[in-house]
Amino acid sequence: MANVNVSAPVGAVSIFRVVDLALALKEKLAAWNEVRLTRRALSELNDAQLADIGLSRHQIKDVI
Repeated sequence: MANVNVSAPVGAVSIFRVVDLALALKEKLAAWNEVRLTRRALSELNDAQLADIGLSRHQIKDVI
């Protein structure tokens, strides 16, 4: 049986880690922005509208 080299090219692992880190950062930023937009939208509602959906103004920060 032939000897097969299964190691990655030099630098491939480092590049993979950088790309993986960038993708994870993108996901975290997207999640943060979604929370920010949700809180902003809830903050624009008046107290009666918040009560209709079962929230009070001080609960907005705890929604997500």
